[in-house]
Amino acid sequence: MFEKLRNAKLRVLGWLRRITGGRGEREISESRDTDADTPRDTENAVEPLGQAPTPREVWGQAQGQAPAAESCPYCASKQFVRRGTRKKKLEIAQLYLCRACGKTFTAQSVKGRRYPLYLIIESVQYYYLGYSLTQSSAIVRAKFGVAIPPATISDWTREFAAFCPYTRLREFALKRFSAKDAVVVTSMAHRQTYRFRYHRAKISLILDDFKHRKFERLRDYLESVSAETPHHYFQEGDRISETKARFSYEGVYLRAKENYATRIAHFVLQAVKENKFRHEALQRFMIATDSVTVATEVPVYITGEDMEHLQRALGFEIAGFDDWKKDKRRILITGHIDFLQVRNGQVHIMDYKPHAEKERPIEQLTWYALALSRLTGLRLYEFVCAWFDDTHYFEFYPLHVVMKKTKRGGKARKKKWNAELKVGVARPLEEVTAPPGKRRATILPP
Repeated sequence: MFEKLRNAKLRVLGWLRRITGGRGEREISESRDTDADTPRDTENAVEPLGQAPTPREVWGQAQGQAPAAESCPYCASKQFVRRGTRKKKLEIAQLYLCRACGKTFTAQSVKGRRYPLYLIIESVQYYYLGYSLTQSSAIVRAKFGVAIPPATISDWTREFAAFCPYTRLREFALKRFSAKDAVVVTSMAHRQTYRFRYHRAKISLILDDFKHRKFERLRDYLESVSAETPHHYFQEGDRISETKARFSYEGVYLRAKENYATRIAHFVLQAVKENKFRHEALQRFMIATDSVTVATEVPVYITGEDMEHLQRALGFEIAGFDDWKKDKRRILITGHIDFLQVRNGQVHIMDYKPHAEKERPIEQLTWYALALSRLTGLRLYEFVCAWFDDTHYFEFYPLHVVMKKTKRGGKARKKKWNAELKVGVARPLEEVTAPPGKRRATILPP
């Protein structure tokens, strides 16, 4: 009996290797080969800074961990205690008792499932990468040892279609790219391992829209990242997230709203067991199922020559540039964009922050926009920057940060927002310009 099971498993693994192009069992199936001279991504390959997390590690199943609750879903109270566990066929759910309302709850909002949420997420995202229901079932079985019927995956794709707007594009994308070639994945050792993902099929469909054809140069840059990125820059330069130079926020308006990013984050992150894997899980899901996310962990850099051009030729106010020139050392700062989206005729640079309401990464996102503008040749006018978590989403225009309007006489007109947008404006961004220890005020409508 044992020999028959072993032979059956070997046959499944052999078939899996054939449909994924001969790559290893642990490799994410959306990857494809890149140039041999560049750091390419095979998840079973040894990286200079350690192996990438496997799907089991991302979802915490290798250690048998359980997701931790942050608040009561009924009354939002944080006064709760553990109240035993509920044993299910494939997982053990931790129960909590709220001391405020007396109700019992778990950390996940998706309940009543035979299969754990992480298996639902994995199955759905492989289907949207272009694999058939049968192939998706086989991939999940090989990775997690759980046999999920293809009909069940089909039901999940319909039930959770609200979190997968790529549904309407999948059949058109398969006509242009196969499942193996749709997404490029490259691991880059830039002081730590970053996983660059680029959805070729998605951006091909997006650029068919007339208002997005001007972003052809963005596709050219994303195509060149795997082969032409100067990796030594990211070892030598300063990190954008650690840059202390502060821009002037005069005339900058923040807009607070809710969109698909917050909904997707709320759905996916409740299945992640360790906080350090939040980015990885969210990026994997959004690159596969979101209709506008075209790349993740995009490497960008900007040099002193670029800053000088932006300041002299375009009249931008570049924070800290004059001080850097006095030091008489090479000016180079680098970074990685968490999420890159193309929608509504603009390029959206997005950063996931676990506590978005308390964060103000305006400098970091502005540098990302300046760097990507120089690398692609697109105007800064085309970019929108945003940061978000599973509840809040804030966005602003980086052009307002580096270019200030000059008064031509007369009374200055006050900025007014459309009331239908239900946006909140920090006036006059007192919360943003406050010292770091006092940036805790919520951005709400006046």
